[in-house]
Amino acid sequence: MKLSKFCNKISLILQALWCAVLYFLIEALCRHSVVEAWDYMTGKPLVFAYNTMFIFTTMLIVYLFHRRCFWRVVVSVFWLFLGIVNCILLMNRVTPFTGPDLHMLTDGIAIMQKYLPFYGVVIGCILIGIVVLGLLILLVKGPKYEQKIKYRYVIPLVIAGFVAFGGVTQLALEKRVLSNYFGNIAFAYEDYGYPYCLATTIFNTGISEPRDYSEDEINRIEKTESNLPKTKEDGKRPNILFLQLESFFDPTLVNYLDISEDPIPNFRKLMKEYSSGYYKVPSVGAGTANTEFETITGMSLHYFGPGEYPYKSILKETTCESVPYVLKNLGYSTHAVHNNEANFYGRRSVFPNLGFDTFTSEEYMADENLQNPLGWVKDSVLTDEIIKCLDSTDSPDYVYTISVQGHGDYPSEPILDNPSITVSGSPTDELNCKWEYYVNQIHEMDQFVKELTDALADYPEDVILVMYGDHLPTMGLTVEDLKNKYLFQTEYVIWDNMGLTKKDENLASYQIAAEVLDRVGIHEGTIMKYHQARRNTKNYQVDLETLQYDVLYGQRYAYGGENPFERTKMRMGLYDVTLDSIRLVSDTDWTYYIQGTNFTPSSQVKLNGEWYDTAYVSPNMLVISGTELSDFDRLAVVQRSNSSTRKALSKSFDRAVYALYDSQWKVNSR
Repeated sequence: MKLSKFCNKISLILQALWCAVLYFLIEALCRHSVVEAWDYMTGKPLVFAYNTMFIFTTMLIVYLFHRRCFWRVVVSVFWLFLGIVNCILLMNRVTPFTGPDLHMLTDGIAIMQKYLPFYGVVIGCILIGIVVLGLLILLVKGPKYEQKIKYRYVIPLVIAGFVAFGGVTQLALEKRVLSNYFGNIAFAYEDYGYPYCLATTIFNTGISEPRDYSEDEINRIEKTESNLPKTKEDGKRPNILFLQLESFFDPTLVNYLDISEDPIPNFRKLMKEYSSGYYKVPSVGAGTANTEFETITGMSLHYFGPGEYPYKSILKETTCESVPYVLKNLGYSTHAVHNNEANFYGRRSVFPNLGFDTFTSEEYMADENLQNPLGWVKDSVLTDEIIKCLDSTDSPDYVYTISVQGHGDYPSEPILDNPSITVSGSPTDELNCKWEYYVNQIHEMDQFVKELTDALADYPEDVILVMYGDHLPTMGLTVEDLKNKYLFQTEYVIWDNMGLTKKDENLASYQIAAEVLDRVGIHEGTIMKYHQARRNTKNYQVDLETLQYDVLYGQRYAYGGENPFERTKMRMGLYDVTLDSIRLVSDTDWTYYIQGTNFTPSSQVKLNGEWYDTAYVSPNMLVISGTELSDFDRLAVVQRSNSSTRKALSKSFDRAVYALYDSQWKVNSR
């Protein structure tokens, strides 16, 4: 009893100490290292103290209950659970647990199945059951605060604690102990702590309503675009291509690297001959989808929440003005091409909200097995896919291509046999290995750039091709490491076969599309026209924020109060995958040849709704064996993702097998 009374007297101190221990455990889980958690705690004591205070503030609610011990355990388990979730996610991906991931918590089994093996799911369920049982026992049998709770004092004090924490947060932001802009969300979690970053990605999203937002303000902004010339109506328009090169930049800009030869001679040559410059991007080391978002929409990520991915937030809910929508109104067909899985960054669901007519992902590429040592599909497969897009229509085409070959995580040990280019000069051998692997990958990407521009040079239609890197590679670079002294920057080149005048300037990713359209006489779209008329003018950024808020979150005054953009009925792949016939070739092991069109290594058979082992032979043939097909069996050929999610991408081309496989067919086939 004496100990209990003493502990109650100093409960705030004990609770603060426990919160520090709990937070240390959480960071150890998130970093997969007790040593790194210790280095973080000692290296950034103010950030550590802030996040400890965050957990401590959430635990103040225990003073509203008699079962204080129980509620302390509940709050502790909640935070520990979030730490475990992030720990598991970071074992399988580079992006930590963020606000948009919260919807996964509504289906705990689904998240465990995605990131854990079956036995891990079983163990996880057992542990959850044990924790719940323990909490119930603690609720019934645990210690209880016996004195009367004086709510008239306790409630104001708890509220005061939350208010004080808000004040500390504002002070930490002002003193730059914390930041409300995340250039790289993974690095931000490491720098500013898991609790703060998670809360920020949950509560600080979208674009806040500007102070002067009104219909009159939007009308004022739009009037500043009135000096633009009208769009040319001569009917002849060039094909407009964008090529986003994964982690592509000039490694000779790194001060400490010694590279045996120029890894990007073709890109460098194009920069000297065509319009080019530095390309300001919204992220470092990751965030491909955000550079992509800015380039496609002309909107700046600076006004969104810290670390926010619009692909995972607002674009899941609504359509958005974009270059594809602008060009579709001028008769363009719009295509997206990506040599990675369609579900990556949710592109399969998002691209219809950006106005794309077709999306050719890895699953629809016959050469998807042409991979680099890390398993990413090589960019050389993209040349044919881009040409196919141009050939697929008689109208002008807009093709947005996202490459993947340069993707990390780069190996810290040598895995290349006789690399074409050698690298030295890094502080450690491990970093030298990473740079050497990376440099050889972008060297191959540079060769792909030449192959593509050579192919397009002979194309019988006018073509403009914009090429750029989406962000710097994940190499832990600092400003001091770079000759250009800027991390949020790659390079771009605007190649063409039309004889456009060379014009060198530095551009942001949200400005490039408007610049390209301006150069070919297209002045359409609210956002595009704004950049064309207002770039480098007074209040350019302020008015851009207001305009972005209006078209995405506001009353859409710019569109007369309605959203004029309808979600497209996007086709996966340029051509349908079809199933034409089934032929029995062996009744000893029941081997069947399945014939059709546009098969790829991702084509798999579904038999009566269940996945069936399928061998890819050619774009016109698949093979299955092991089971005799019977009348009225249902068989489908479906493009299936290669990821752990294993999602089907195309429509199920279900046909009752008897339509192809009736008794007459069986007699003839045998």
